[in-house]
Amino acid sequence: MIICLSSRLRSRFPILDQTHMIRAMAHRVQELLVQVVLAIFPKATFGKPSCQLRARDVPAEAEGGNGFWLSWRLAVEANNMSAWRTVPPQCQRHVESYMTGGQYEQDLKLIVDQVTAYANGITVSNDGMDAWILDIDDTIISNMLYYKGKRYGCDPFDATGFKAWAARGECPAIPAVLGLFKKLVDDGFKVILLTGRDQETLGPATFNNLRNQGFHGYERLIMKTQAYKGQRAITYKSDIRRQLEEEGYRIWGNVGDQWSDLQGQFVGKRTFKIPNPMYFVR
Repeated sequence: MIICLSSRLRSRFPILDQTHMIRAMAHRVQELLVQVVLAIFPKATFGKPSCQLRARDVPAEAEGGNGFWLSWRLAVEANNMSAWRTVPPQCQRHVESYMTGGQYEQDLKLIVDQVTAYANGITVSNDGMDAWILDIDDTIISNMLYYKGKRYGCDPFDATGFKAWAARGECPAIPAVLGLFKKLVDDGFKVILLTGRDQETLGPATFNNLRNQGFHGYERLIMKTQAYKGQRAITYKSDIRRQLEEEGYRIWGNVGDQWSDLQGQFVGKRTFKIPNPMYFVR
């Protein structure tokens, strides 16, 4: 019965039967074309890509791409990439983009907002001993112009060159941290600026640089003296903080761009890390 019905339908609707045949032929031609292409280009792939990509199949130019840079910067900021000497060459353009393209400022704002929220919850006493410690280089003033000439940290640190730069006293303030500094001073905290800069060679230049950039009203500027020559930053800053606490200061907060600013002893009740992917100080 079904066969007879089908025959009757074909006789009554010949156009439908012809259309079906044309579609079938078109489909067969498409299959033949695909077979020809595969024969000519055996490595060509069609459809959904395979997830079985091996590491050696990744193009060389992908190394050091945005994914690598993001992982490297995370390791730096989490202090999992300790004692690194230079920025990997393949990260240079990413560091430049980060520092100059707006993300650095966004990260700073987020951190400063966290510091501000914490500071707002502190009741400042009347004895004048509630203190905050701020690092100087790339915490409150920026050396980015200097490091631009050093390929944003891809070149090894040059102590002589950096001293010459710092002696010019032209480091611009980091706006977000300058605003934080002024708030802490206005709220009654004793802000202590603690730096690894050499007092003998960079004392006047640093003082004038800070004054010209709007840093007024801090409690004390502490720089490295001959007594600490050759000491690592962690050792030097720990000892200075110990002396401050022995004087009776309560260190409510400690802000720096290096982990060596925030590690060791007497670090304060809370520490806050400013991002800096350009160099590492032990």
